[in-house]
Amino acid sequence: MRFSDALSQISEIHEHLAKGEVYRGFRSVPVALSGVCGLLAASVQSRVVPADDTFATVVFWLSVAAFGAVVGLSEAAYNYLFHDDPFARVRTRKVVGQFGPCLVAGAAVTVGLMRASETLAPFLPGLWAILFGLGIFSARPYLPRAIGWVALFYMGAGFRLLLLAQDAPVLSGWAIGGTFGSGQLAAALVLYWNLERKDHA
Repeated sequence: MRFSDALSQISEIHEHLAKGEVYRGFRSVPVALSGVCGLLAASVQSRVVPADDTFATVVFWLSVAAFGAVVGLSEAAYNYLFHDDPFARVRTRKVVGQFGPCLVAGAAVTVGLMRASETLAPFLPGLWAILFGLGIFSARPYLPRAIGWVALFYMGAGFRLLLLAQDAPVLSGWAIGGTFGSGQLAAALVLYWNLERKDHA
C-alpha cells in the first residue's frame, strides 16, 4: 500500500469517527451569554440608534452579531488554540465549515438588499433567522440531536418575520434580538442538558 493511500484511509477513518461522536467544543455558558447580548442589544437599540436611520440600525445589529459570535465561540476558539489535539482541531474545523456558509450567505443577502433599497431592510431579520437555522441544520450531524428543535425555531421565527416584514416600517430590535437571544438560550439549554449535565453527574 502506498503512503498516500494510507493517509487517505486514515483521513476517511477520522471523518467517520467525527460523524459518530458529538462535538463538545461548544459550551452552554458562552452560548447563553451570546443570547443575553442579543436581548440586551434589543433593549437598548432605541436609545443607541435613531429609529429612522436604517443603515445605522443594520450596522448596529451586524456589530452585535459579531460580538455575540466572539462570545459564543470563545471557549471553542480557546481550546482550539491552546488545548485541543490535532484530531479535535480537525473536528472543530469540520463543524465550523458546516456552519460557515450560512454566515457568508447572510452577509451577501444583507449587502444585496441594502444596495438595492433600504426599504427592503425589514426583510433582513427573517432572512437572517432562516439562514441561521439552516446553518444549525447543516452542523446538526456533529451536535446533540435536540439542536434540531433550535434550528426549527429559527426557521419558524424567520418565516413569521418575513410574513410581518411588509407591515414593519423599521427594523424592530425585539424582532432581531428577541429571536436570536431566545434561540441562543435554547441552544445553551440543549448543550447543557445533553452534554454538560452528564459530565457533572
